[in-house]
Amino acid sequence: MARSLNKAQLIGNLTRDPELRYTPQGTAVCTFTVATNRQWKTDSGDLRDEADFHRVVAWDKLAEICSQMLSKGKKVFVEGRIQNRQWTGQDGVKRTTTEIVISDMLLLDRARDDSSDYQGAEPSEDEIDLPEDFEADPSEKEQKKEKKEEIKDKKTKSKKNSEKSDKAGEEDIPF
Repeated sequence: MARSLNKAQLIGNLTRDPELRYTPQGTAVCTFTVATNRQWKTDSGDLRDEADFHRVVAWDKLAEICSQMLSKGKKVFVEGRIQNRQWTGQDGVKRTTTEIVISDMLLLDRARDDSSDYQGAEPSEDEIDLPEDFEADPSEKEQKKEKKEEIKDKKTKSKKNSEKSDKAGEEDIPF
């Protein structure tokens, strides 16, 4: 049998906040729409814009991550496969949809607007919007706590060092 390939890669912006649901078996599924834009020149030299809208579906852990990290307007890279589905609606009409079932997602927006203020500190738990039922791994919580303490210690040491250098007298200068 000959090989085939079904692969889709998109870079675009979310048109709405992601919607997270769970199947009756408890599997997470997240859906959202990504808009991609295309610009071209007409024969008369005018610029034309066109937008395409793609329905994106994520499953399992990736679905939960997408629902936590993504929001309307964010720029995102998604990679997956194209899937066509057909069903009959409650009104008896046969419907078809095309969607991108993703296996990978990268958030392309910067974490903060002004990167010059960023000093490597992680956001606090208050700054992260997590679902109510989210339970972090206890060892992961401990690691985050230790990292926060390390950052706090570094800030305290650098503050003390700057205070000491301000108090240095002329006799402390070696030349």
